[in-house]
Amino acid sequence: MSGNPDEEKLEELRQKKMEQLQQQAEGQQGGEAQEAAQQQAEAQRKAVLRQHLTDDARKRLNTVKMSKPQFGEQVEQQVITLARSGRIQGKVDDEKMKHLLKQLQPESKSFDIKRR
Repeated sequence: MSGNPDEEKLEELRQKKMEQLQQQAEGQQGGEAQEAAQQQAEAQRKAVLRQHLTDDARKRLNTVKMSKPQFGEQVEQQVITLARSGRIQGKVDDEKMKHLLKQLQPESKSFDIKRR
């Protein structure tokens, strides 16, 4: 360099910008890998559900997930856990899914209102 302070500042800014761009590129690659891993895990979940649920049971589970997403995810996770542990023999049909939903459903609170 010629020793000009403006050129030194300009070069310093270029270096910082290059470092930022490299970090962003590395971050995107890491994010893409993480996203690919999430997609693979989701595909495995769907495959396990397809393997162990009948069409009617899958429809019922999807309906539950649409109306109560957290509860639907909980039921889905429970089915996957049961399937992986080998506690599901054959496929879960609609009646078994209803029974499972009743077991996992949180206790509903009833209120008795008495008027005087």
